[in-house]
Amino acid sequence: MNAFARVADALAVSPLLNCLLREAASPAGDRAGDRAGERTGEPVAGRAVYRLRVSGRLLRVRGGHRPTRPELWTAGTWRRLDHAGLVDLAVEEMRATTGRPNDSLAAEMAASRAAVEALLAARARAVPPDDPWLRSEQALVMGHPFHPAPKSRGTAPPADWLRYAPEAYARFPLTLLGVREDAVIEDGDTSALDALGEAPPGYRLLPAHPWQLALTRRIPAVLAAFADGRLVRLGSTPWQARATASVRTVHVPADDLFLKFSLDVRITNDVRRLWRDELRQARHNDPLVAAAFRTLDGPAAWLHERGHRTVRGLDETFPVLVRDGLGAHLLPGTRAVLTAALAEGFDGNPLDRLADPLPWWSAYLARVVPPLLEAYARHGVVVECHLQNTLIAVDAAGTPVQAVFRDAEGSRVIPQLSRADAWRRLVYCLLVNNLAEVAGALADRFPHDADALWPAARREFERFAALHHDLPEASALLNAPTVPGKANLLSGWLEAGATEPRYLPFPNPLATLPGPVLV
Repeated sequence: MNAFARVADALAVSPLLNCLLREAASPAGDRAGDRAGERTGEPVAGRAVYRLRVSGRLLRVRGGHRPTRPELWTAGTWRRLDHAGLVDLAVEEMRATTGRPNDSLAAEMAASRAAVEALLAARARAVPPDDPWLRSEQALVMGHPFHPAPKSRGTAPPADWLRYAPEAYARFPLTLLGVREDAVIEDGDTSALDALGEAPPGYRLLPAHPWQLALTRRIPAVLAAFADGRLVRLGSTPWQARATASVRTVHVPADDLFLKFSLDVRITNDVRRLWRDELRQARHNDPLVAAAFRTLDGPAAWLHERGHRTVRGLDETFPVLVRDGLGAHLLPGTRAVLTAALAEGFDGNPLDRLADPLPWWSAYLARVVPPLLEAYARHGVVVECHLQNTLIAVDAAGTPVQAVFRDAEGSRVIPQLSRADAWRRLVYCLLVNNLAEVAGALADRFPHDADALWPAARREFERFAALHHDLPEASALLNAPTVPGKANLLSGWLEAGATEPRYLPFPNPLATLPGPVLV
């Protein structure tokens, strides 16, 4: 196994192990681990033992918010599991739990690990960008820390997609298409697209992601659109777009705007097309979210989605969505960092400069928590504030001074959801996905300060609850023994990840309860 393969195996093990421990296992207690250690003569310090709930098998791991080195108790000894062995274990446990097979998810897990290896090799040959913000967008080699296949890119070989991969520092020209004016479908302000090139008379400009164009080149409806003149090829942009964390969203530096494309590839829980219904929902929700953010106390910002353009008959195949760039929204003298990259690590990570994590963590909480709770309390707006949709602007010292949120596709507004469902979504995104991961990264770096992190978070929620009596959910959250967490392994196994994801109760890290909190 070469160096890239060894690192890829370790990186792929961690999120799958997180899923298995969170969704299908319970701590076995010291006595089980001690008994096993006594039989083998191996020390158990620094390791935790879990019992898989259905099969009853014992699994030992090195702890932390990204557990490593899984070992299975087999025939009187601990047997080390590589990624393939852990996939086999997860498959056996999920089959026993649900009573049904799922060969496709097992294949996605293996493909995700292979993708990580390809990304590591590509990064070693490439030059990282100079911009620290872009380095953070392109840092997510491991990806979602609680997904069984965070880097799966469909069935295509790496050669088909590496040139477009943010993790490989991709930048590339966009393909320019012309859409005949009578075939244009658009909503909102799409004028920024017309400035990206020049369309012939009777046509409007439509940039396309070259990977999407390659994926759809043999589809009869696409061939027909080029044959009947609804679409014409206009070449490529003379400038290069820069791939960002979501893969299908790119940044156009000269115009400081983001373009989000439709991509017929399954990434984590869904095929990343811009579905017709989702485009309509985003166009409805974005103005409401933007209006809510304009009224909030403090400097939090929302990246407005101005509009989208596509072609009639292929409206889900070639839509492009126009989103504000960062420049007009950041406070003067600050730079943005993608929150998901804080734990992954990158050159310029503000966590690298910390001597004491608590002031930084308190500043982060003060910038992120109040605007999200206020938008919900005053406007019924739920922002999908997971790590990839949250950016934190830091000052020259690396201290958080502003939160910036994005992606109207994942936002919701009451009454699209019931109030209970909307609150569950917000609690999951904010507490389980966002704060727990950042706290975990800090706890790994500063283990002696780990016990102070969640009390500080609790104080931030308490301050908000004391000032906003119109949000009784905030006070109730402080005393709730559990919070809802998305079960990505179970949801994927049941093929419900994109439609009806399963949620499981996890210990509430804000509650004043003894014992362990979120893994």
